[in-house]
Amino acid sequence: MPTINQDIFKAYDIRGIYPTQIDADAAFLIGQAFAIYLDAKLIAVGRDMRTSAPEISAAFIEGVRKVGTGVVDYGMIGTDMLYYAVAHGGFCGGAEITASHNPKEYIGLKLVREHAIPLSLYEGIGDIRDMILYEGIRPSNDRTWALGPYSTADILSPYLEHVRSFVDLSAIKPFRLVLDAGSGIAGMVAPPLLKDLPCHTTELCFEVDGTFPHHEANPLIEENRRDLVNRVVADSADAGIAWDGDADRCFFIDGDGGFVPGDFITALLAEAFLRKVASSKIVYDVRASYAVKDVVKAHGGSALMNRVGHAFFKQRMRDEDAIFGGEVTGHYYFRDNYFADNGFIPALLLLELMSIRDETLSELLTPLRSKYFITGEINTEMPDMTAVAATIDHLAAQYHDGHVYRMDGVSVEYDSWHFNVRPSNTEPLIRLNLEATTQSEMEDRREEVLQYIRRA
Repeated sequence: MPTINQDIFKAYDIRGIYPTQIDADAAFLIGQAFAIYLDAKLIAVGRDMRTSAPEISAAFIEGVRKVGTGVVDYGMIGTDMLYYAVAHGGFCGGAEITASHNPKEYIGLKLVREHAIPLSLYEGIGDIRDMILYEGIRPSNDRTWALGPYSTADILSPYLEHVRSFVDLSAIKPFRLVLDAGSGIAGMVAPPLLKDLPCHTTELCFEVDGTFPHHEANPLIEENRRDLVNRVVADSADAGIAWDGDADRCFFIDGDGGFVPGDFITALLAEAFLRKVASSKIVYDVRASYAVKDVVKAHGGSALMNRVGHAFFKQRMRDEDAIFGGEVTGHYYFRDNYFADNGFIPALLLLELMSIRDETLSELLTPLRSKYFITGEINTEMPDMTAVAATIDHLAAQYHDGHVYRMDGVSVEYDSWHFNVRPSNTEPLIRLNLEATTQSEMEDRREEVLQYIRRA
């Protein structure tokens, strides 16, 4: 039986360090198993700019073709472009060779089936793992080992047209913007996407380079935003926008140099959609600020709380026909984008909303920041993840006088504050998100809950 590092099979993707955890041999096996699992006739493949991506992509494609499945190779594209290619082109599935925001030594695969429906550990990824490790890779009765066909294609132009369709480009005003592509895929996509806008743009790290010579392509880490923040302030820009490596997420800096939490971006994007389509459903995650549900209610929509994770979000949105969904980590999902996440639609929508309201990003945020005081996500290391359940039970008992529910980890609500504590799906961490109606109560409650977590 082939050997492969089973630790690379994560909750929502396959990911590890190249070449010690993932190499060409592993990619070949994953390609075979993926094609057989889907019983696919034709799949789409893309890759990001990492130095290991061409080798891993070629090996994966070889594995797919080895079991008779055809491949359309889109070359270097972003993850959201791969999703678009799969759904728009009617493929049986697709794979993006990427490690997203992880450091340069990582590589991985994001896998989807038809309609860009994601595979997860419990639906697809675990099956692929078991097929390789335990069951053996065997074609079905009607499948042969004849080499599947191979072709290449370019998706950029129709993808850009699709993204632009979400907004009225003529409404966007001449804002001053600073953009940081993080040496990732956004450096390839943002220039042609924004070229017809009246905005004045300053570009940072737009050379596509998988060695990440300036900083890692993970804007959630403060040090990776430092150059962007400094330039926004120095240029008196109206906003800064940064992307992660595979460009399926974007992040925002206001004109004062402040990082904008994903909760607030979700609230603003919800408003943008509700201005377009009244009474729509909006999905938000259990960690989010009450700003989301309050803004949705104020604009006549229905706010639906959901557990964390893109597979859960996309399914809930399909079930509810929700027009938009947002997670605090910067994943934003769109019904008219095949329910998939995208890193460029949010940027255009926010520019359009700023234009419609004739306000800068800082001005849009002022009423939110004056009312909702959030901690952001605070992580505590858990050397023994088996202890997480007891910690969550302990918190539920400690705060039993509040409104306690277990949608994802444990959440507790009081009149003036609330929190969620949940285990990470990808790392040995337990995560706290807390909000209060004043800064002082937020700080006090934050320390109080953290003490209980760390003593449990």
